[in-house]
Amino acid sequence: MPFSYYRRLTPAQKQIYRQSDQLLRVPLTDTRKFHPLVIDLAHSLTGNDRVRVEQLCNQLLAGINQQLGAPPVLVKVLARRPSDDWGELHGLYEPAESRRRARITVWMRTAKRKQVVAFKTFLRTVLHELCHHLDYEFFQLDDSFHTEGFYQRESHLFYSLTEGTRPPKQHELF
Repeated sequence: MPFSYYRRLTPAQKQIYRQSDQLLRVPLTDTRKFHPLVIDLAHSLTGNDRVRVEQLCNQLLAGINQQLGAPPVLVKVLARRPSDDWGELHGLYEPAESRRRARITVWMRTAKRKQVVAFKTFLRTVLHELCHHLDYEFFQLDDSFHTEGFYQRESHLFYSLTEGTRPPKQHELF
């Protein structure tokens, strides 16, 4: 069932939306090799190590893109989420333009309390932005809509990357 904004789309956009909605998984063949990176990422995030978190995010997404044959994406991890009266920005995907590589920006801390984001939320945000990248670069969609299929791809990635991992002893991580 399409989300309510579907009615406002052009016929071409509706076709892209329907294509996106049919794509339920990201076809990774070996996610276990990423488990050590995911565990290290959880430790680094809870340890408030922004530089290490950024390095690990770049390694993780480089490995996923390489396995899929998708172009690379640069991940920037910044300290505190931007906010305004509209709320907080969790992540941002910027497609490749001209000579600039595609970029994902995520933030480690909440805007209001300045607390480190829970690992599960952080990883889901990174994977959400990766799904936008994959929509354009791997699935070759002309746009990246938030469809049920999009959210299923994001969840599939999350569970594939965290299944069987042992996170740090903090209840909010997984």
